[in-house]
Amino acid sequence: MTAPVARPRIRIVLVDDSEVVRMGLRSLLGIDPTLEIVGEAGNVATGVSTCLRLRPDVALLDIRLPDGTGFDVCRQILKELPNVRVLILTSVADDTLVDEAIRAGAHGYLLKEIDSRGLVSAIHDVAAGKSILDPAVTARVMQFVRSGAGADNALASLSPQEKRVLALIAEGKTNKEVAAQLGLSDKTVKNYLSTVFEKLHVSRRAEAAVIYTQQKR
Repeated sequence: MTAPVARPRIRIVLVDDSEVVRMGLRSLLGIDPTLEIVGEAGNVATGVSTCLRLRPDVALLDIRLPDGTGFDVCRQILKELPNVRVLILTSVADDTLVDEAIRAGAHGYLLKEIDSRGLVSAIHDVAAGKSILDPAVTARVMQFVRSGAGADNALASLSPQEKRVLALIAEGKTNKEVAAQLGLSDKTVKNYLSTVFEKLHVSRRAEAAVIYTQQKR
């Protein structure tokens, strides 16, 4: 009888300006046999070079860094390594930052208050191709959206093509990437998004992405 083949561990690079936080994450994630911390950095420049050199499966990024932001790291590494999955881990729950994270191409946004089990689960989900938003962030955005216009079953108002565009936006793709994947022009994608925002009664990509993620579950 053939023994089961062990799955390769998920390779992770940590980027956080706090050495204490990095040590804590190393200790926390290091005990899980399915994960491997292959590198770490405390700023944008080192974070980018470390990711480009080590080519991790997942980059775990803080937002506030001495020489920029985690969004800068995200954009630069995805430009060179589009298959890397990016997970923002921050102490800040802010709708504008969630929106910027999605625009930068991040595949997840978590708060540092998350417990160890939740973090490990989120890393696995992101590595598997899913998009993750912290429940607290999701609740904030959904409350904002519903207070303005009632989002229940909002997707039903979208055309099939509008849903396809929104699905790709929810994955963190830029307008240009959506256009290339669907065979559309950048202007057409922009027009579709304007219509989607109007139908969903939102003004930000993050809000639209949350509605899509929640109602597709």
